[in-house]
Amino acid sequence: MQSLSKILLPVDFSERSMAAARHAKALAGRFGSELLLLHVLTPPQYEFGAQEIGGSMIPELYRGRAEQASADLDGFLAAELAGMNVRRVVLEGEPAGQIVEFAREEGAGLIIMPTHGYGRFRRFILGSNTAKVLHDADCPVWTGVHLEQTPPAASDALRSVLCGVDLGAQSPKTLCWAAMLAREFGARLTVIHVTASAPDLGGGAEASWGADVREAAGRELQRLKSAVNVEAEDMIEAGDPAKVVCAAALRVEADALVIGRGSAAGMFGRLRANAYAIIRQSPCPVVSV
Repeated sequence: MQSLSKILLPVDFSERSMAAARHAKALAGRFGSELLLLHVLTPPQYEFGAQEIGGSMIPELYRGRAEQASADLDGFLAAELAGMNVRRVVLEGEPAGQIVEFAREEGAGLIIMPTHGYGRFRRFILGSNTAKVLHDADCPVWTGVHLEQTPPAASDALRSVLCGVDLGAQSPKTLCWAAMLAREFGARLTVIHVTASAPDLGGGAEASWGADVREAAGRELQRLKSAVNVEAEDMIEAGDPAKVVCAAALRVEADALVIGRGSAAGMFGRLRANAYAIIRQSPCPVVSV
């Protein structure tokens, strides 16, 4: 598992960035991390394309914008982050690509960013930059539609962590990350695995099939916990993965939900439909490992 010596917080100066910063501050304070604040400035050709504006207007406008962005980033939550190990960086380019590349170059252990869905359809949308970062980043990404709704005190006190595993190759890493988070905050850790709903077999065979699947999943879940030496409560339920996991997060009053996204297969495979749906619907922030 990667170290949390560096936490990357992309900043676009929105209220959502400020809310995400509360989580970044809480985690950086707990783990003694360097907090990297990154603003990516879109180059003029992305905005104006082939459109021509006479003379040196575009370069001058861009220079002014770059200077303003640097000044804004220097002042971003300056008082709130005083005394912390903070580095502020302005880069130019396509935002998602620059965020991912900067995280790799710096060896960041975590990226924290809101989903940037908007309006009445927020729960059905992932912002394009967030989706690209989730897809391409090597390190875990902390995100969620509710980051800005989290009370400041809740960012500093995780009491319950829920970890969703598919029992595939990514599960040990996912569970270790969740256990590390729970241990650092003294939080209760619960692990959930979702099985498929029983097929229509007729004659009451569905109940027997479901019991067999649940028993087999229970054995695998115990092996997983033993293999990574993690103690946690566990839940095995059947149904639609996103709905079941998010409902469980409500029941256990999870302050953070940890899922895997690094493998190409399985319920929580790398940004498969279930991972998107979980992030959109989760009542708490989601850490995609």
